[in-house]
Amino acid sequence: MKEKISSLVDDSIKDLNVFVDDAFISEEEGKKIFNIVVDSDEVIDLNKITDASRIINKIIDSKIEVIEDCDELDIYSKEKGEE
Repeated sequence: MKEKISSLVDDSIKDLNVFVDDAFISEEEGKKIFNIVVDSDEVIDLNKITDASRIINKIIDSKIEVIEDCDELDIYSKEKGEE
């Protein structure tokens, strides 16, 4: 699934220096959620994740069949730990 999402969105978000790290379906409170996790070699601030989310949402909206029968789409960044 990650490869499919990456092939759809990575070119469009590369100018933000982010990429798709994972894509998976989870279930929370009876809802199927399609999760897209983005990552970067640098810290992803709120503005950057917001911009990436807008770009990804637009692409996914045009390819709605990609998220199958999920109830929600959740896009978030990978958390950076201390080194």
